[in-house]
Amino acid sequence: MSDGISPMAMEWVRSSYSGPDGGQCVEWSPAFARAHQVVPVRDSKYPAGPVLMFSPEGWAGLVEFARNANA
Repeated sequence: MSDGISPMAMEWVRSSYSGPDGGQCVEWSPAFARAHQVVPVRDSKYPAGPVLMFSPEGWAGLVEFARNANA
């Protein structure tokens, strides 16, 4: 990440769809998103792995798509 903040230092929130075993879910960092206007997202099963960065609009679109796919 360009600002030097380690993904491991962020506070992460697990998807509400995640089960106790992690499943196929993601985590995101709302505090980082508020502070930097970019939404970091990672695989909850591999927290040391890569972090995808979304614009707030892109993240909202992805969440809406996922919500509608389960409808």
